[in-house]
Amino acid sequence: MSEPKTPTETSPSPSSDPWAATSTPDPDATAPLWFGERTEQPRYPSSQPAPAPASWSPPGPAPAVTQAPPSPPAGRKRTWPGLVAVSVLSAALASGGTYAAVRAADDGGSSSATTSAASQNSSASASGSGTQSIRQVNPNAPDWTATAKAVTPSVVAISLQVQGGEAQGSGVVIDDAGHVLTNNHVVEGAEQGTLQVTLSDGRIYEATVAGTDPSTDLAVVTITDPPTELTPIALGDSSALAVGDPVMAVGNPLGLASTVTTGIVSALNRPVTTGDQSTQFGQQSDPVYTNAIQTNAAINPGNSGGALVNADGQLVGINSSIATAGSNSGNIGIGFAIPVNEAKAIADQLIVKGSAAHAYLGVSLRDGEGKDGTATRAGALVAQVSPGTPAATAGLKDGDLIIGIKGVGVESMDSLIAHIRAEKVGNTVTLKVLRNGAAQDISVTLAAKPAS
Repeated sequence: MSEPKTPTETSPSPSSDPWAATSTPDPDATAPLWFGERTEQPRYPSSQPAPAPASWSPPGPAPAVTQAPPSPPAGRKRTWPGLVAVSVLSAALASGGTYAAVRAADDGGSSSATTSAASQNSSASASGSGTQSIRQVNPNAPDWTATAKAVTPSVVAISLQVQGGEAQGSGVVIDDAGHVLTNNHVVEGAEQGTLQVTLSDGRIYEATVAGTDPSTDLAVVTITDPPTELTPIALGDSSALAVGDPVMAVGNPLGLASTVTTGIVSALNRPVTTGDQSTQFGQQSDPVYTNAIQTNAAINPGNSGGALVNADGQLVGINSSIATAGSNSGNIGIGFAIPVNEAKAIADQLIVKGSAAHAYLGVSLRDGEGKDGTATRAGALVAQVSPGTPAATAGLKDGDLIIGIKGVGVESMDSLIAHIRAEKVGNTVTLKVLRNGAAQDISVTLAAKPAS
């Protein structure tokens, strides 16, 4: 089967679950299509000064990880592509299931930014390395050369062996201890001792999986004996994004290292879900629900786990999936990224304990509609409130239609689930609820979802 066609890109050098639905997924949500069969391929070779960018500060040291996830059982192979859910708009996880036998030359150089267009800032870390970001003088005409120069040292290529072949993806250096944030589907099924991280300058290091969180499609890998001069990425704030903001995607599409593409934020809080499914290796997994950042910056297979940054070079999202017009259509200008605020909260937990706790509401949901005065509103209909849960304590009732959370509209169960999963355990959120035709606000303090 041929690989998806790839548009031209610029490449600078370097129901046990309380959330279980009682109906089919929201047709307006995007249902990703897993990129699939991994075949044997050659391994990837080797004015006022702006405030200093925020650096990633994990809450504690990572636990020792002695082995990657176990090898999958024999007899199960990925198919490319394999449909996991049906929706009006199908999406494909931009995984590393396709390859290219070429890579960008590592000449260590990229064009210097002109001081008239952008100024560069550095925030030193304890080890002497530092995050890099810039300040655009004209936000309406970003100096993308300066942005690429600041960001590419923080984005890595990830390669690993899985059952039936090799996989590749991207990752983002988040601290100087060697932690790299990526997608769970990039490292899923890694055979022990095969995980490698390639820096933007071509140096290759062994790595281990620090932790994975399938329900958010996030993972952290740890570089073994990392170099002292790692460049962690500057941290942005995804809640500050607005539709129309310029963004850049940086990653390793089709094995082409340090590829950058630019675009804008096309939409925010776009519900994206894989639907109920087994993992690519036959193991049962919670569905992934994300209120994603939608962008028209080109994202292709291999970009998974890479960086979506703003014009100042600050991380605002982790690229994870794309919409396609067909199984082999490739990028069509609709890509999705996990917001960095959610990604950081999960990564901090993965570094410390290898897994992540998730907030939950404690209801069964389905899509529904209700009257709001003379208008009709779509939302998440509460089919059942489980006793002893945050929802029950807050006073939610069967038949309530949830149409908003924290001032943001909710039009489907997928959207509400994604919002709840993005919250930290213990947070209090305000839900906008339609009950008997009248709108009211209900505050809910979220608890940790019990182990199933």
